[in-house]
Amino acid sequence: MRSLVLAASLFALAGAVQASPEMLKKYNCTTCHANDKKMVGPSYKDVAAKYASDSGAAEKLAKKIKAGGQGVWGPIPMPAQPTVSEADALTLAKYIMTIK
Repeated sequence: MRSLVLAASLFALAGAVQASPEMLKKYNCTTCHANDKKMVGPSYKDVAAKYASDSGAAEKLAKKIKAGGQGVWGPIPMPAQPTVSEADALTLAKYIMTIK
């Protein structure tokens, strides 16, 4: 039974990560960010590289998605995204961390 629960959990997590490209569009992240080029905000690739050695990066980035931020990537602020659920923010952050 324990193995079944673990397998189901892993399957659910894998599905959530795979959904991230669509979620980026759903939450309009692609208005300011792109995979490999700077737009209004940094590229996802640059974000992933900057936080690559930080084991808690996904959780920190999820909080920034929800609360917004300013000053890390320059003077243009990233607005808060209060309509993004905590679970979706974490899924988005985990996905962004995989972009190389």
